[in-house]
Amino acid sequence: MPSDTTTGAPQGAVRPPAARAAGPLGRPLGADRVALTDGLLGGWQRRNTDATLPHAVGQVRASGVLDNFRRIAHATGAPFRGSYPFADTDAYKTLEAAAYEMARTETAKEPTVVRAFYEEAVALLTAAQAEDGYLSSYHQGAGAPGQPWADLATGHELYNLGHLVQAALAAARQLGDHRLLTVARRFADLVVDRFGDDGRPEYCGHPQIEAALVELYRETGHEPYLRQAELFVERRGSGLFAGAPFGPAYYADHAPLRDLDSVTGHAVRMVYLAAGATDVAVERGDTARLDHLLALWDDMVRTKSYVTGGIGSRHSDEAFGDRYELPSERAYAETCAAIGTMQWGWRLFVATGSAAVLDQVERVLYNGFAAGVSLDGTRFFYDNPLQRRPDHTDGRPADPAEPLRRSWFGCACCPPNATRWVSQLQDHVALETPDGLTLAILTACRVRSAALSVDVATDYPWDGRLTVRVLDARAAPATLTVRIPGWATAPRVTVDGEPSAAEPTAGWLHLTRAWRPGQEVVLDLPMRPRLVASHPAVDATRGAVAAVRGPVVHCLEQVDSPVPVDDVVVHAVGAPSSGVAPGPLLEHALTAHVSRRPAPSDDPYPDADRTGPPDPPASSTTTEVALVPYHLWANREPGAMRVWLRHT
Repeated sequence: MPSDTTTGAPQGAVRPPAARAAGPLGRPLGADRVALTDGLLGGWQRRNTDATLPHAVGQVRASGVLDNFRRIAHATGAPFRGSYPFADTDAYKTLEAAAYEMARTETAKEPTVVRAFYEEAVALLTAAQAEDGYLSSYHQGAGAPGQPWADLATGHELYNLGHLVQAALAAARQLGDHRLLTVARRFADLVVDRFGDDGRPEYCGHPQIEAALVELYRETGHEPYLRQAELFVERRGSGLFAGAPFGPAYYADHAPLRDLDSVTGHAVRMVYLAAGATDVAVERGDTARLDHLLALWDDMVRTKSYVTGGIGSRHSDEAFGDRYELPSERAYAETCAAIGTMQWGWRLFVATGSAAVLDQVERVLYNGFAAGVSLDGTRFFYDNPLQRRPDHTDGRPADPAEPLRRSWFGCACCPPNATRWVSQLQDHVALETPDGLTLAILTACRVRSAALSVDVATDYPWDGRLTVRVLDARAAPATLTVRIPGWATAPRVTVDGEPSAAEPTAGWLHLTRAWRPGQEVVLDLPMRPRLVASHPAVDATRGAVAAVRGPVVHCLEQVDSPVPVDDVVVHAVGAPSSGVAPGPLLEHALTAHVSRRPAPSDDPYPDADRTGPPDPPASSTTTEVALVPYHLWANREPGAMRVWLRHT
């Protein structure tokens, strides 16, 4: 293996996140054995390499995050730049993405913008760390805005450490570079000394450290890290932040996690806490805790998630609302919350083998998360509403050149978080056992496992056909397991051109045989465009429908409608036809047959007996409009948008 000071690619195996975690379907495979190839996810990753990550590096530099470490490392006397004590994590998240992308794409023959950032940041972090291991630029150095450990509710020191640990693990695993891991462990050891069994019974106002500490334990085998994560999970809810701004629910501190019957409070904090608690439950073999977390997940999916998979329905506190409180135009659905949802869901899936959990992860991936990044990869949404009204303004000062997504934010948690998530998508695709391979996320990829190596060719999620070609078989017999999404009805399977009698069980198709190189499995998932309604308790969307094809939710933008989108009534939806004029972003659009039904008057509350049910439209009064995939909206011009369209 390379030395600790080497940043070249390692000679040994690259380990994925949760490398030791295993469940009914095996252990996750990482970047050394899963490569995204053609297709949507592979395209996102190439965009991340070419555009998003270099853009993030430039923005992190411009924002002053590295200067904040420099003022400590070199005692420059400069003031702290920025307003937030968690700005350090902008650098940590970007470093995590950089480690993945450098391992995947760099030859180390010449310097790059990303490599220069990586080397400078590692050097500054090493030099800025205090003698006792403490590291937080907001709380260190002359004139620091805050004092160490003085405000656990909003100080974010432990949250910062969590992202530092994850960046350090990525560097060690992907590049064989242990310099950041040395920094992270020194800080983590200080935390164990301060907050361990014999220390202060406190915890961070923003969960995240819990999952990071479990992963640090998995990498090092040092049990105190796992114990500290367990302590942080168990202590939360003791009322430590009862007097803090926004109230204890904001910090997931109003009740012990074990006592909750529904996710509540700040959405990102809640799902990060749940992800860490899931890791603790797996390592401790705590089936009762795991069952409870799965029940919380199921309740969240049923009652507090948007059709896009987004979570958080209140701008106030960036929080979950009540059950079925899911307003479209006021959806917060923060991009970071989408990432946290997928992180929690992946952990639950690995632990339980539940295909239904992955169905929701996929819903978030292709909708609620994907909308947060522009088509060119350099502009972002912080929140992701499902409706934009014609006269919408977001009430915040904005650059007139950025009427929709923005190139960065003062509170920049989402853009670098999206960057790091896309960089590691391949780690969340496949699992292995000694005699089996499971394809969990359906995408074009090449996978090498202990039992089978395969190439997956597909244009999913745009097309429902997957062709899995066996490249090598090292176990006989071996089981190839493929997830069948819950929306897919009557899937068809052939092996070497012959129909297979295998039937999906609980969302999984299992094919067991002595495989030979060159054999092909073809899976066809019919992708019928469909209109879906919402639960009647979701008042905001009663009487409306959303268009969905496969896992992809669609929407109507004003640029594609000859009439105001608020007047549109949809009657049917189908595949694109010649009636929809071609144009940018319409390659995967659906065709909706709609009519116009404006309000009968300006009276906001007319008598119901005078309005009555509408007559069905004559065919001559309908027209066709394009419904674009929701994650592609706001890439052309500002205007109204709706996911949920009137149906009655």
